[in-house]
Amino acid sequence: MWYLCVFYHRLLSYRRAEVESLAEMFGVFSSLEWMLPENQHPDSPFHLVNLPSEDIARNIANRSILVKGIYELWGEGSSFEQLEEAIKSYPEDRKLPYLTCETTFKVTVDSFGKAISFQEQNDRIKSLAYIPFKGRVNLKNPDINFWLMETDDYGAPNGLPPVVQKRIFFGRLVGGADRKLLPTYQLKSRRYLGPTAMDAEMAFLMANQALVMPGKLVYDPFVGTGSILVAAAHFGAMTMGADIDIRAVRDGRGPDCNVWSNFKQYGLPLPVALLRADNNLPPWRSGLKEIFDAIICDPPYGVRAGGRKSGGRKLLKGIVGPYTVPDDKRTDHIPSTAPYSLAECVHDLLDLAARMLVMGGRLVYFYPVLSEGDVMETHFPEHPCFKLIASSEQILSSRYSRVLLTMVKTGSYTDKVAEAAKTKHQEFKENYVKWLEHGNLHSSVFGPAHLHLGEETDSKLCKELKPKYRGKYV
Repeated sequence: MWYLCVFYHRLLSYRRAEVESLAEMFGVFSSLEWMLPENQHPDSPFHLVNLPSEDIARNIANRSILVKGIYELWGEGSSFEQLEEAIKSYPEDRKLPYLTCETTFKVTVDSFGKAISFQEQNDRIKSLAYIPFKGRVNLKNPDINFWLMETDDYGAPNGLPPVVQKRIFFGRLVGGADRKLLPTYQLKSRRYLGPTAMDAEMAFLMANQALVMPGKLVYDPFVGTGSILVAAAHFGAMTMGADIDIRAVRDGRGPDCNVWSNFKQYGLPLPVALLRADNNLPPWRSGLKEIFDAIICDPPYGVRAGGRKSGGRKLLKGIVGPYTVPDDKRTDHIPSTAPYSLAECVHDLLDLAARMLVMGGRLVYFYPVLSEGDVMETHFPEHPCFKLIASSEQILSSRYSRVLLTMVKTGSYTDKVAEAAKTKHQEFKENYVKWLEHGNLHSSVFGPAHLHLGEETDSKLCKELKPKYRGKYV
């Protein structure tokens, strides 16, 4: 059955991907059918989606972060006259069970892109007199929620997608996102934060993309202050994290201000373990495979923080030899580290996921791209064990974006596969990621635009190629 799915106007390229992931979580394993309502822009919050049942639609809506509501659509039109005709022609057997004397109801009037006064809302509700409501009105806790929604020409550009023509929708609310999660978990009220702590909204989105649910084991190899694992724990998963910086996973800023205290703050189950581990030299014993249901992370790609690996510059260059830390110094010892390029980091991440994820498990991570026609926008890391199922871009500046990649494990990890992955990585590195090595990404993001676009390129013109109406909401 077709339902009206209304999104929040945020993170536009993430919206459908989240719904499709949640649909799979609740048992829909085929691709979802999507359709735009008449005269709607692709970035409009109004979309039509075909779902097998109302229970699945409700589960998706209630779990989602970006779905404002999913509605059983009773009618739509370009005018109130067309809307009335559409509602009257909607099957009676689908309307009457929600219009009985025993039910309580509420009608909410909403709009996209403009404000509607209280008087105008009342007038719109009165115009629905042709619907035979028989129940009692209950504004606080109704049995049935009806919504009248419209989008109209709002004049000058105001950061919203252009409207082709006015459209009005009326339907019964099936379910909607619990946005109360976001103020509850907002970073500004969290006890322990680092410079790269993941925003709460994005952490919950990543958890949804990874199909996190009770009974699953989720791992973050770049755990930092634990923001991603907090979201996974909220959804009932067992969590485990690692970081190369022992000060982050062990000490924090004291006994009451560390990764553990973030979980205690929200009353969440504590992680199974937090390891001081190097993704370049994984600590797992030989032969250990397929223990994690999902790996979710934000790898260090050298913009806000650079990656580090074990060894130190002198050790890696052969100036000094390997050493053993004396027993009396092990407690406070902080091992030497060296720069860890993104290309090497992502290869190690894919290899870790191929080895340690269960079949069908998901790897969800961010990857940086240059926004102005760079070849990297269409070429992402590959691995023989994985299939890329979603890529959602978040524009951070006129020249720099990051993409959330969602990959599913489709093949078993073997020595032959590992060798094939090394070859594929080497080809990818040589062809597409030369500029990612040795801090070039940082200079590409923060350096003058003309140094990267060419002296004759008009950087202002390049910026204008981006759709202006998306603005900060993307």
